[in-house]
Amino acid sequence: MNEIDTKSQDIKSKKLSLNKVLTFPHKVKLFFESTGPGVVTGAADDDPSGIGTYTIAGAQLGTRLLWTAVLTWPLMATVQMACARIGMVTGEGLASALEKKLPRPILVFFCFALFLANTLNVGADLSAMADSAEMLSGVSSHIFLVAFGVLISVATVELRYYHIAKVLKWLALTLFAYILTAFLIGPNWKDVLADTFVPHWPTESAEWGTLVAILGTTISPYLFFWQASQEVEEEKASGRDTVEKRQGATPKEILTRRYDVGVGTFFSNLVMYFVILAAALTLHKNGLTNIQTSKEAAAALAPLAGKFASLLYTVGIIGVGLLAIPTLTGSAAYALAETFGWDQGLDAKLRKAKAFYAVVISSGVFAIIFDFIDFSPIRALYWSAVINGLLAPFLLLAILWVLNDNKIMLNQSCSKYSKILIAITTAFMFAAAIGMFVYQ
Repeated sequence: MNEIDTKSQDIKSKKLSLNKVLTFPHKVKLFFESTGPGVVTGAADDDPSGIGTYTIAGAQLGTRLLWTAVLTWPLMATVQMACARIGMVTGEGLASALEKKLPRPILVFFCFALFLANTLNVGADLSAMADSAEMLSGVSSHIFLVAFGVLISVATVELRYYHIAKVLKWLALTLFAYILTAFLIGPNWKDVLADTFVPHWPTESAEWGTLVAILGTTISPYLFFWQASQEVEEEKASGRDTVEKRQGATPKEILTRRYDVGVGTFFSNLVMYFVILAAALTLHKNGLTNIQTSKEAAAALAPLAGKFASLLYTVGIIGVGLLAIPTLTGSAAYALAETFGWDQGLDAKLRKAKAFYAVVISSGVFAIIFDFIDFSPIRALYWSAVINGLLAPFLLLAILWVLNDNKIMLNQSCSKYSKILIAITTAFMFAAAIGMFVYQ
């Protein structure tokens, strides 16, 4: 028996089957204890980029793409769980796993593309947050833009992982604002449910582009890297300070994370559903299909859905931005650090992980500079999602390659059905991208 098989058997022999150990009350308790990286990652998926993309989808196409919220939940959950498993089993982040399969120049290209895409995303997110803060206070958005950028960068550098993770989990509650907004509008559920479960396939380039954007902001590359890296951070926080100690995952650990990812991705897609619905029933219904900024969207909601609904939309933009930006800057920092062998981690001191934190800070600085260039924030958010939609399927192919390598995965890869679902996700994203260009 080789070393991999021995380690895998050793892990299994030390733990009894969960079916024998966990009764129903234990499973309920495990469900409530499982909130962690999966919930944070799922919530971070609904960043201002996502909210902007979903608002555009609802304003342009009404309820025609509501079905995407239902379809993408199992796809997103399976992909995020696969990335979580890679981090848990290998004891390293996603870039370290990909390095074992991809030529180094290709991995470096992926990492720098991630950094550039995330910086663009952060810039657009900061702009949307600043516009929202200006609407609430009357103070110039430029002041808030710099303040938010500096505050988030300093907090990411100074706070330790435990504190950051705790704050991010509480910030996830701000997403309820969008669910409440949709209910305040009072939808006709009989009509809405038809578009929820019956797909309307795109028939022109703009619709295909919107579909790619939705896929790109839902199944987004930065979340792949963040999910795997947070598994490593969780294990470091529990005292597993070497790769050898972190390798392998028990059945209970896998089940716990499956609950965590399932809840996080379900909540993420629930918010996506209600943002599209709110925009469809207000903006689209009243002919406001060309929304360019978050300020326009919030202002348009006031007379159509009430000032409280407009306020919730505005406050939600700020909350999800505070949640998502550390994820965006951190995911690029983890990817580059693993690729180039830098010291890394949100628990590391600045003097020890200078290059890692330099990526975090520079992303914020470039984003602030970018925001002083005249551009449409929601349109920039939308196109950043389209770019992610084009990049993600190539990364998914590489992730599948890793999952099929028993040496890397220590014979603890995900199931055959999960791999099939990831392959379907990859094909679906390729098809949407091709459809967009064909109809162009």
